[in-house]
Amino acid sequence: MEGDISMKKIVVAVDESEESMHALSWCLGNLSSQKATDATAADTSRTSLVLLYVKPPPPLHSSYDAAGYMFSKNDVVATMEKYGNDMINSVMQRAEAVYRNFNVSAANVNIERVVGSGDPKDVICNTVEKLRADTLVMGSHGYGFFKRHGSSWKRE
Repeated sequence: MEGDISMKKIVVAVDESEESMHALSWCLGNLSSQKATDATAADTSRTSLVLLYVKPPPPLHSSYDAAGYMFSKNDVVATMEKYGNDMINSVMQRAEAVYRNFNVSAANVNIERVVGSGDPKDVICNTVEKLRADTLVMGSHGYGFFKRHGSSWKRE
């Protein structure tokens, strides 16, 4: 990379929700309008847009189902892994469809796909720190301030 080109890194947390796709749309809309505004000047900045999906950790299952019948743990694990991979592909395809709706120059925006596994808040924070991201964009699931923080106040 040349010394006069700056790289901005934006992480967008995506999942199955409409809120995360709305957050991605918001990000791309603001990125598009910023690039259009900067087009009059000699814009040498590039943006790396990281689409981050976090898989939940694999659940722990007994070898017995609810009725007490034994089943193959390998079948369950393989089925869960396939479902997880299908979910990743589905979310990334939806994100790509959102991205295609915006006129963002591929010359100035580099799309990266990152998949993490674990507790979403930990994975998101660690990824942002590891990638040294400038901005994190996340959707909101509609929880207000009191709904998000009320339960922690009750424990104190």
